[in-house]
Amino acid sequence: MTTPHIAPPDARIGHVHLKVSDLDRALAFYSDILGFPLTQRYGRDAAFLGAGGYHHHIGLNTWESKGGKPPAPGTTGLYHTAFLYPDRKALANVLKRLVEAGIQLDGAADHGVSEAIYLRDPDGNGVELYRDRDEADWPRDAAGNLAMFNAHLDLHKLLSEAD
Repeated sequence: MTTPHIAPPDARIGHVHLKVSDLDRALAFYSDILGFPLTQRYGRDAAFLGAGGYHHHIGLNTWESKGGKPPAPGTTGLYHTAFLYPDRKALANVLKRLVEAGIQLDGAADHGVSEAIYLRDPDGNGVELYRDRDEADWPRDAAGNLAMFNAHLDLHKLLSEAD
């Protein structure tokens, strides 16, 4: 019997690199709306954005996709990227910017452990914007096991908490 390989507990995803059809349009979404500052532009074909001084959490490029179309439904690919905001107020503020920009949401949910907003970027890539609750507040069953759920997230109440 082989021993399963287990990632170290401090392993994490460092960044996501997305193929986009229009770099300036993608930059407007990820920087102006989601709030990730531009850290470097690589000519007219690529850009890198990060938060908190990190070199990049998001890479955007048109190397193989300039003017391209999103993948057709029923094909494989990335389901969504998830962006963790530090608290409920930060999530409310990004929701406010989405509403002000007229960006349509795909949905929103309270998962018990987190609150999430779902949408598409300008290239049709799935995007989740979320905030985690404190671990002490995570729902648990009688045996103490994590008991996540999928409930309605009141977006009007969340929006009322924005600056």
